[in-house]
Amino acid sequence: MAEPLADPTGGSALPETGTVARVVIDSPLPQLDHLFDYAIPEKLRGSVMPGVRVKVPLRSANRVAAAYVVEVVDTSDFGGALTPLEELVSDVPVLTPEVWSLARRLSERSAGGASDILRLAIPSRQVRVEKAWKARALEASKRAQVAEPADAGVQPGTVADVDVAAQPEAGADAELAKEPGADADVDVATQPDADARVAEVTQSEGELHGLIAVSGYRDTVWRAVAEGGRLALDAIPSPRETATGAPIGSWARTLAELAHNTVMSGRTAVLLTPDYRDQDQLEAALADLLPPKQISRVDARQSNAERYASFLDLLDDRPRAIVGNRSAIYAPSSRLGLIAMWDDGDHLYREPLAPYVHARDAALVRQEESGAALVVLSHGRSVETERLVQMGWLTAEAPKPLVAPRVIQTARQDQPDAASGAARIPSTAWRIAREALETGPVLVQVARPGYAPAVACANCSHLARCRECHGPLGVTRAGATPACTVCGALAVNWQCDTCEHKLFKLVTRGSGRTAEELGKAFPGHTVIVSDGERNVRTIERRASLVVATRGAEPLVQGGYAAVLLLDGERMLAAESLSIAEDCLRWWSNAAALAAPRAPVVLTGVAGTLGTALANWDQSGFARQELDDRRALRFPPAVRVVALTGTAESVDRAIDDVRAEHELPPGAVLGPTPHEKEQVRAVIRTDYALAQRLAKSLRASVVRAATSRRRPPAAKGGYRPAPTLKVHFDDPEIFQ
Repeated sequence: MAEPLADPTGGSALPETGTVARVVIDSPLPQLDHLFDYAIPEKLRGSVMPGVRVKVPLRSANRVAAAYVVEVVDTSDFGGALTPLEELVSDVPVLTPEVWSLARRLSERSAGGASDILRLAIPSRQVRVEKAWKARALEASKRAQVAEPADAGVQPGTVADVDVAAQPEAGADAELAKEPGADADVDVATQPDADARVAEVTQSEGELHGLIAVSGYRDTVWRAVAEGGRLALDAIPSPRETATGAPIGSWARTLAELAHNTVMSGRTAVLLTPDYRDQDQLEAALADLLPPKQISRVDARQSNAERYASFLDLLDDRPRAIVGNRSAIYAPSSRLGLIAMWDDGDHLYREPLAPYVHARDAALVRQEESGAALVVLSHGRSVETERLVQMGWLTAEAPKPLVAPRVIQTARQDQPDAASGAARIPSTAWRIAREALETGPVLVQVARPGYAPAVACANCSHLARCRECHGPLGVTRAGATPACTVCGALAVNWQCDTCEHKLFKLVTRGSGRTAEELGKAFPGHTVIVSDGERNVRTIERRASLVVATRGAEPLVQGGYAAVLLLDGERMLAAESLSIAEDCLRWWSNAAALAAPRAPVVLTGVAGTLGTALANWDQSGFARQELDDRRALRFPPAVRVVALTGTAESVDRAIDDVRAEHELPPGAVLGPTPHEKEQVRAVIRTDYALAQRLAKSLRASVVRAATSRRRPPAAKGGYRPAPTLKVHFDDPEIFQ
């Protein structure tokens, strides 16, 4: 039941029918995370509708809070006087029903607040942008009223005479039912010649709606998407070009083709990419297939005004392709036909703000609510995706015919050539790079940016530390004085704390130093560096060496003549539960940039991980990794939740959970000391119990936030209120 707010001024009784607004308050306070009933004043009747922004008074200190109207009802469960709304901020319904439902479900799943998710979904209001949008909408409405009916032809991306959103199944079944001779009730997969039947149906659909084949895959892939299926799709690991000659990955073309067919069927596609480099490739691929008006961009690079303008444009619900980063999963669309994620294992999909919902989890929930198709596309399948495949929630599909790069494994070797030894490249890789430079550019992937990210004592080899803050020292360029990578202090008159030696030695190689060494090893060739400081997106196809950190590899027409994957041992040395699958994903994405049959050399890595890359069997590695985590009860085999706060609040939350739920032995780990005089406990739970556990922990969070503070310890002192933070699926727990 929504909580009523009594009118502090002694207002009148409940107004007449249809004048009660139920709102969600835009506040991070957990005790305000539910609907409140307010009376709609006489002057605002007819203007307040679900989704609009309003301001509402709060009980204490005459405060006013921003809120969204979720619904307008006839009566309230509260029988007394209701507080009237303070103000109607805007009459534009920015909170759509599907976004509210998604925010509510995700917050309940993660023990968080719905308003925290709505801040990600709905941009801040820009008055000028909103006025301009209203003016354009009014002008378009006037033009539509005076237009002759005969001029209203069927445009691409629309369905004439049929309201797709009103159909029980706004997908392929509804379209097939209109075709002559098509029987929508027949299960195509059970026919004697299922593949032939699917090809026939797909061809017929294409004739009606301008659909195109999804290149490199069987016709059953599009059929599954048209029917709202869920696919784990292995990407084609090869480069290609757009119609204008811009280099892109084959994965971008695959998503563009799926989005094109979805839009041509009268529905909207939401396409997620982890960063701007991938987003640029996808937008370039979409530009070949869709007009600009049917491509919408939603990402963090936009200014506040641009983002709000894009958001308002989405409210008209035209069929389109929506491209963006993790927040694009919350884009409004009631006629959603496809949700697609590229490279779901990328850590950029993790939301750093409470309630820390991963974009993959948001996509799974939204797919379930909307009935849209879900496609998870990648070169290296994540362990989380593999779990869903084994459950039968996702159906695995691979390219037909299978395509794989030519990967060559090489262990550490004696260096017969002084130049190759200086560049820390094994002799086999050095020889391959030298031969490849005769035909085109060579990509060299390294672990870290910079010149020498760490230095050590030249005498005892202990890592050099800053004398001011004890942070690690590094060198930014050749001949520069070492400086602290934390506070920036120069290491002038430095002396080793262990042996009192005063000289340094370089112990790590970043992209800058690697480029310097490669320039000496391959004289006469251009060396290009692409990392966090130097943003190189594309290069010309000519003989050159490209040194790039993972994820910053430039694109080149036709692909690289060779790819060298260095620093494998250093990458694997990172303290992370997912480091093995991350490395396989980084190497796979780099290998996919090679030209067909060009050599991809993996240095210094053998065993299961190296074999998985050489055999292009990322799914097999994900299966083995998932089996290991099941044995150890590590995520994603189980869900984990971290409780952080004062010792008293954490202990009380654990006691409440134990009182309400029967936890198996070893389910609770800790509490252990954490930062700022706090403690942290970890609870491991099965997925079946996680939803109920989240509800219990949310109650503990509310209790901790609303408990009374004790008096100050002394005059003028201050004792903060108890705090408790709940973080489901925290990736840092096991690092």
